[in-house]
Amino acid sequence: MGCCLLAAVGSFFPRIALLLMWIFTSYVDRAFSSFIWPLLGLIFLPFTTIMFCLVYSPVAHGVVGAGWIWVVLGLVLDIMSYGSGGYGQRQRSSASTV
Repeated sequence: MGCCLLAAVGSFFPRIALLLMWIFTSYVDRAFSSFIWPLLGLIFLPFTTIMFCLVYSPVAHGVVGAGWIWVVLGLVLDIMSYGSGGYGQRQRSSASTV
C-alpha cells in the first residue's frame, strides 16, 4: 500500500511542479504562445515541457545551442518514466505466474 502511494506521488510530481511553475512564474507563458501546447505537455510530457520552459530564451526567441540537450534530457526522463511502469508491471506479472 505504501509503495503504491509513493509511486503515485512520484508520477504526479513533475506535473505538479509544472502546474506550479505555470501559476507562479511567467516561464510557461514566455515559452508558449498558445494554451494547448503546455496543457498537452502537462498531460503527456511534463519533464520535457519543464525543461523547454526553463531553457527558452526570449532574446533568441526559442531554445538555442546547449539548451536542446536539456530538452532531450527531459524527453529521456519522460520515456524512462513511462517505460519503468511497463517494466515493473511485467516483473510483477511474471513473478505471480511462477
